Amino acid sequence: MSSRRNPQASTLDPQCVLRARIVLPISRPPISDGAVLISGERLTAVGRWRDLSADFSGKILDLGEVALLPGLVNAHCHLDYTNMAGQFPPPKLFTDWIKLITTTKAEWAYSDFAESWLAGAKMLLRTGTTTVGDIENVPELLPEVWDATPLRVLSFLEMTGIRSRRQPLAILKETAKRIDALPVARCRAGLSPHAPYSTLPELVQSSAEMARRRNWPIAIHVAESAQEFYMFVRGQGAMFDWLRRNERDMSDCGLGSPIQHLERCGALGENLLAIHVNYLAAKDAALLAKRKVSVVHCPRSHAYFRHDPFPLRSLMRAGINICLATDSLASVYKPHHQSVELNLFEEMRVFTANFPAVPPRRVLQMVTTNAARALGLKGQVGELSATAFADVIAVPFAGNTASVHDALVHHSGDVAASMIHGQWAVPPMESALTTPVRQGASAG
Repeated sequence: MSSRRNPQASTLDPQCVLRARIVLPISRPPISDGAVLISGERLTAVGRWRDLSADFSGKILDLGEVALLPGLVNAHCHLDYTNMAGQFPPPKLFTDWIKLITTTKAEWAYSDFAESWLAGAKMLLRTGTTTVGDIENVPELLPEVWDATPLRVLSFLEMTGIRSRRQPLAILKETAKRIDALPVARCRAGLSPHAPYSTLPELVQSSAEMARRRNWPIAIHVAESAQEFYMFVRGQGAMFDWLRRNERDMSDCGLGSPIQHLERCGALGENLLAIHVNYLAAKDAALLAKRKVSVVHCPRSHAYFRHDPFPLRSLMRAGINICLATDSLASVYKPHHQSVELNLFEEMRVFTANFPAVPPRRVLQMVTTNAARALGLKGQVGELSATAFADVIAVPFAGNTASVHDALVHHSGDVAASMIHGQWAVPPMESALTTPVRQGASAG
């Protein structure tokens, strides 16, 4: 694995203008025949082409028949599981899948995880993701994998500790020390006590306290399965029995829902990404809203496990910030002789099929502004606005502003171009860089 930056990345001039048929800032209405002005790693202006070009004498790149929008923000992924795609048929019980993936991970070498991480990163780049919140099962990969991709990565270092029998504070101190040793630039790190069932309450509580104190984001898988929900609410069931056989202290079960468990641990807060949240007790949505928690839904993973319908209406009614994400390819159904990839456009299509009443504009927000807010990057990524990072993607599009949201939600295939931090991660075709500047009326 090379420690050099992605060889695809190429630097733009210090100042340039990108022109496109449609510019979709997300945070404001689409702009026909629009443009963005880039200075270094930041956007400095977004508007109509004729306005931005009037007094500009620098480099102009006409991208042609595309929609230019912020790079997609994937709030939850397991890049190091990418090469497990298709290895596990959809399980009857969630605990069956846990046992299978735990066994597989034990058989993998460091190089397997590294190759898998990088393969997943390349998939995300091709399909429009520019920022990813990744759960790091093998934190030793950092920071080398960061340097091998242009992606903006927020790495959540995973902690469990039940099977290792280690003291929670020792686990947390080791993880914090590892984070402190990492460089802070385009990529950074946070904490991930894996899940309420796999992490002792003391570790969840101390992690939440440290994350708030140090302004770190924190991600926890919670209320993912019916087995987990039943275990915490009733203090019994298949997951309860399995974990008790593995000598987990079960005294925190039978006291309420997994969400209520996190509240007792002091973990609910604005810096928390609650991953999945597929099962809710009566007052859980209101509690999440009160604590300003963001919820991350992974449509294809949800379908793979055949969970009950995602409680979207309850969460939206409570005003909760909801994101869409890919999860890992270890929990995406892979048809025989077909390939699957990490792709937020695929997640949007599945979500839209399940919830057709949600407007395409709202769906796009779930992979841009909503996800940026969840990762603590509001105003920095997920939107085209002055002072935001120059993280943009171009998607082939020849329509008008009225149809752009719907067309993007249903887009398939790779993006035409991708830029991260003011550098090309997926360069546009050479013809776009040399095309004479279009003159005259709006392209819309």
